[in-house]
Amino acid sequence: MRPIVELIATALEHRRFHASATAVLTEFATRFGCGSASLGFLRGRHTRVRAVSHSASFEEKMNMAHAVGAAMDEALDQDASVVYPAKPDHAIQALRAHTELARRSKAGSICTLPINHDGRLVGAITLEHPIVDVFDADTIALCESIAALVGPILDTKYQDERSLLIRCWQRCRQSLEGLFGPEHVALKLVGVLALAATVVLTFATGDYRVTSAATLEGTVQRVVIAPIDGFIMDARYRAGDVVEQGDLLCLLDDKDLKLERTRWFSEKQQLQKEYRGALGLHERTQVTILKAKLDQATAKLALSEENLARSRILAPLGGVIVAGDLSQSLGAPVERGDVLFEIAPLDSYRVMLRVDEREIGQIVEQQRGMLALAGFPNERFPFVVSRITPVSTAAEGSNFFIVEAELEETPKLLRPGMQGVGKIEIGERRLGWILTHELSDWVRLWLWT
Repeated sequence: MRPIVELIATALEHRRFHASATAVLTEFATRFGCGSASLGFLRGRHTRVRAVSHSASFEEKMNMAHAVGAAMDEALDQDASVVYPAKPDHAIQALRAHTELARRSKAGSICTLPINHDGRLVGAITLEHPIVDVFDADTIALCESIAALVGPILDTKYQDERSLLIRCWQRCRQSLEGLFGPEHVALKLVGVLALAATVVLTFATGDYRVTSAATLEGTVQRVVIAPIDGFIMDARYRAGDVVEQGDLLCLLDDKDLKLERTRWFSEKQQLQKEYRGALGLHERTQVTILKAKLDQATAKLALSEENLARSRILAPLGGVIVAGDLSQSLGAPVERGDVLFEIAPLDSYRVMLRVDEREIGQIVEQQRGMLALAGFPNERFPFVVSRITPVSTAAEGSNFFIVEAELEETPKLLRPGMQGVGKIEIGERRLGWILTHELSDWVRLWLWT
C-alpha cells in the first residue's frame, strides 16, 4: 500500500505533465529495479510514447520509442497486462511486439500495463527489467494497482496541456467512435434522430407567417365635442354602450340659454313695434336705424335658439362608445371644444398590427392573414393587409411598424379596442430557415458591425 501512496503523491507533486510523468516513471523503475519505464497514450489507433524514466527527452531513441509503442499497442489490443517471457500458468497471449522490444533493448523481462480512464483505454506503462522472469504474480498485481491509480492522474494532466483545438477534435472523435461503434445504443438513436431532423429541416418546407400583436379599431372614429360652454345636467350613456344615430348622449344645462332666447325675442317684438310706427310716420332715418337693430335682434334670437338646440348632444352615427363617461361628472363645467365622447361604428373595423422591424421587409400589401383575439381564442378572423405605415414606433425595447389590415368579415361579437395576435402569411419557406433566420440575421449584422 505504501508504494501506491508514494507514487500518487509523486504524480500530484508536479504541476506540469512531463515533469510529473518523468518523476513517476523514475520512481516506478527505481522501486522495482527496472532499467527503463515508459508511458504512452493512444493517438488515433496507435500508442505514442510520451515520457521515459531517467530522461527528460526521448527523441534520440525514436526507433526504440516505436518498438515500445508497438508493445503498448499489443497490450491494449488484448486489454490485459502482458508479461514477457510468457509464464506457463498464464493465459496464452500475443507477444510478438514484446519479443521484438526485448531483442532491441536487451531486456530480460518486460511488463506492459494498460491504463483505463473513465471506462476506456487511454494508454499504457511498459517496464523493462534486465533480469529474466522477474515479474511474478504479486509484483504484477502491485504494478496493475499503481497503474490503475496513477495512470488516470497522468492522463488528466496530459489532456489539460493539449491545445483547445486538439481537445475539441478528440472529443468529437470519441463521440463519432461511440456513434459508429458496437455500443452506445442511446447515442446512436440520438444521432439517427438528429440526422432525420437535419434532413427534414433542410429539404421540407412549411408556411411562413409573421406574428405580431394586434389591436382592433373602428375604421371611422367620430369625436363628439362640447358645442358651447355650459354645465352637464344629464348623461345617459358611457364607454361601452351601443347607441343609434340621433340618440341623446348628454344634456347641458339650458336655463341661461332659455333666458337669453326670451330676452332677444322680447327685444325683437319691441323693435318691430317701433319700426312699424316709424314707417307709418315716414321717418326714413329712423326706419333705417330700426331696421338694422331689428335684423341684429333676429340674428341674436336665431343664435340663441341654435345654442339651445345644441345643448342636447346627439349621437352623430350608430356604433359603440369607445371613450367618454360623464355619469360621474354631473354639474361639472365644460368648455366649447372639449371632447365628450368617441364613437366607432360596429360594422367596419381595421386591424392594427405591430410588426417588428426585423420582419417588416417581408410584408407587402394584399397579403392575407388570420387574427385571434384574446376574448375569442378559439375563433379566427381572416384579414387582408391594406397599408404599411412608413414610421417606426419604439416600444418594449424594440422598434415596430404599424401595419393596417381590413377584416374580410365583421361578426357582431367584435368590439373596438380588442387585442390579440395576428399572423400574416408570407409564403412557403424551408423549415430550417423558418427556425433559424432570426438568429442568422442577428449573427450577420453582428459580424458586419
